[in-house]
Amino acid sequence: MSRQEHIVRGFKATLVARAVYMISSALLMWVLASYLLDPDGYGALYWAIGILAVVQLFADLGLGKSVARYVSEYRETDAGQIPYLLRSTIAVKLIVLAVVCYALLLFHEQIAILLGDPSAAPFLAIGVLYIIANSFNVFSQVALQGFNRLEYSAAVQAISGAARLAFAVAFVLLGFGALGALFGYVVGYAIAAVVGLGIIYLTFYRPTEPADEYEEGLSRRLLEYSVPLTATRSANVIDKQIDTVLVGVFLTPTAVAFYTLGKQITDFVLAPAESLGFTISPNFGEQKAAGKLEQARQIYETSLTHTMLVYVPAAVGLVLVAEPFVTLVFGADYAGAVPVLQILAGFVLLQSITNLTSDSLDYLGRARERAIAKGATSIANFGLNILLIPTIGVVGAAIATVMTHTVYVAVNLYVVHLELSLRLRRLARSIGLICAITAVMAGAVWLVVPMISSPVMLVGAIALGAATWAVLAVVSGMLDLRQVRSVVRSGESH
Repeated sequence: MSRQEHIVRGFKATLVARAVYMISSALLMWVLASYLLDPDGYGALYWAIGILAVVQLFADLGLGKSVARYVSEYRETDAGQIPYLLRSTIAVKLIVLAVVCYALLLFHEQIAILLGDPSAAPFLAIGVLYIIANSFNVFSQVALQGFNRLEYSAAVQAISGAARLAFAVAFVLLGFGALGALFGYVVGYAIAAVVGLGIIYLTFYRPTEPADEYEEGLSRRLLEYSVPLTATRSANVIDKQIDTVLVGVFLTPTAVAFYTLGKQITDFVLAPAESLGFTISPNFGEQKAAGKLEQARQIYETSLTHTMLVYVPAAVGLVLVAEPFVTLVFGADYAGAVPVLQILAGFVLLQSITNLTSDSLDYLGRARERAIAKGATSIANFGLNILLIPTIGVVGAAIATVMTHTVYVAVNLYVVHLELSLRLRRLARSIGLICAITAVMAGAVWLVVPMISSPVMLVGAIALGAATWAVLAVVSGMLDLRQVRSVVRSGESH
């Protein structure tokens, strides 16, 4: 199988799984927000999840991505080291999890009081189980990515989303409210973790003959490389979750609901870019190990151009249809989420680049530079949130996210350019053409937005924008239908 066919196959598997995960997430979001929980309950649930995500930092560190990096490298050079890598990583994870979860169980009431909401204490108590289940769920997905068996990683992700949906809704319907929804998350993640760890054991650990001894210094390098990854992951959580926590601290659960809803919608829109980045990133480690940086550059430039072709129009379209989309799908009670979603449309574009770039830098061995950039911008994001949320409300959190992420993306692209020597003029011409296509598409959608008064008309407006984009993308040569058909056929033949 050629490199392109392997990437296409992995991308399709990851995209399908991500679609299952995001559709289940969207259904869960819609059912909980529209039918089962009021804005206060919805906000309380996701405020607690935001707090737990911060706590999870200390439980996960950067071990998952670190072992994935070394698995990706050693499967090409010395596969006998892989059992040792997996054993040492699991051992360290268990020790760290035990310490963090014991501390959370011991101090969950004090943490809730410190954050200004004693009623959050039961959520944090259940959070001990949430952290354990999600830790191994995420670890198994990332480790399978390191083996470059993305169909397995994709399956684990799909299972986690579908099981989470089923159990969260079931427990709420049984009368357990937002607390039941959180326990549904725990059960869903636990099922996915068992499946993922089982695949790793049966498919990779058990059949691999261990080397005579663990390579000297490898465990130390594994832990050392996890340090910048931990810093990056910490910064990611600050960007993605600490703003939600601060909205809850400074404002109300309803404000948390508005902000969370806006971010969840952007997550759904970002699914394809995340799938592509997850798929191509292990190839950079393999290409660098083989000294084929020219091929790595070609993969990245092609991926970046196609990502921009999708996400520049998507971000503009999201701004245009945000108001009718939120009010028609979730109800007028959630109208406060509209300005949040419109501002976060800028984050959609930025994050699509990040999803494509961040993991790739880790596999290229540039995690330290990314960690420094992420740490600096996350500290700035934290400060801006504290400044803007009390003064201009929930939209302040969205503004802070977009401002700081712009700087982070610029640094990421600069480091990629240093590593791969990107052809900047060619990329600039392509992006200019994409902006022209977007302008025409936006004009067509802008004309029909005032007429949207029903879900059917909303779908029609989105379809009009998509059709305008597709025609212009093909006519301009940005989208080659023959290449698309070739990709589809190559994916189906495998």
